[in-house]
Amino acid sequence: MKIGLVGLPLSGKTTFFNLLTGAGAATSAYAGQRESHIGMARVPDARVDFLSELFRPAKTTYAQIQVLDIPGLTPRGGAAEFAGLLRDADALVVILRGFTNPAAGISEEPEPMKDLSELMTELILTDLAVVERRLERLHKGKKAGSALPGEEEVLRAAKEALEREQPVVSLGLSPKERRPLKNYGLYTDKPFLIVLNTHGEGLRGGRAPGQEELTAYAHARHLPLLVVCAELEEEIEELPVEERAAFLADLGVGEPGVARLARAAYAHLDLISYFTVGSDEVKAWTIRRGTTAKQAAGKIHSDLERGFIRVEVVSYEDMVQERSFARLKEKGLLRLEGKDYVVQDGDIMNFRFNV
Repeated sequence: MKIGLVGLPLSGKTTFFNLLTGAGAATSAYAGQRESHIGMARVPDARVDFLSELFRPAKTTYAQIQVLDIPGLTPRGGAAEFAGLLRDADALVVILRGFTNPAAGISEEPEPMKDLSELMTELILTDLAVVERRLERLHKGKKAGSALPGEEEVLRAAKEALEREQPVVSLGLSPKERRPLKNYGLYTDKPFLIVLNTHGEGLRGGRAPGQEELTAYAHARHLPLLVVCAELEEEIEELPVEERAAFLADLGVGEPGVARLARAAYAHLDLISYFTVGSDEVKAWTIRRGTTAKQAAGKIHSDLERGFIRVEVVSYEDMVQERSFARLKEKGLLRLEGKDYVVQDGDIMNFRFNV
């Protein structure tokens, strides 16, 4: 999974990036940042922990999220400069400021809803300019021969939505309908998650500046809203593992920021995990809910999908109960499934193939 972080300058976006990835990207420049950062965030998963302890593999591989942090956007057309970087992102995470920091020159009281409105306006205008240019080319007949089936229709629908100040994703397009838009890198054609980056007291008390209004906004649009204190949580991540839980509990959160974001993103994007296990490696694989066994095999390697025969499947819960494939087989809990089997979250799978 790949996510892009977007926000206005001074929102603490790069601090949040560091919290997720541990990359340690410089934040002192704040509004002057003009560089993008790319990092990987490991998705914590207690199921992987258990399977690794059970099978004692040479290697344990957690699911990962690729995180792209672009410079803070300004209402002067700056979003257009970075749209291409986010073309392949599965979702955008909007970071909103819910804190003050006079030492860093951030003295104005936070207004996250105002910031969100300003940011969304910039993204919508950026997308509208892209869509209008493409429609103009099609209308004039330039490059018309390269138009994809249904391209003009979906562009017109996107234009109408954007002119109503609605994101393209609100159209609810099917994957087939969205296909002609793929190469344009439209910001608002992607699912959104909202992160309110606040101070410690706002996180502890559940009353961060603007939180109530943002909660109502997110609920009405079925958007995930996370409240974090990126600065403090990043400091906690630098502590010994055994000390982190107590400090997170003091902040009123039960798990690290990356775990909360991953859980929200997986639910919002309808993603699940399945596992492969053995003495060589225990690994988590991320797929969309509804993926078939044959398609899931292709996630590992195209040869497995092309030569798919059968897949041995065990549920994670049954593995926890029985703790060995031998006992699972004795009790009839190890199943052989065909190519059309729909993978379930937590399935442990061993693919049989021949190429």
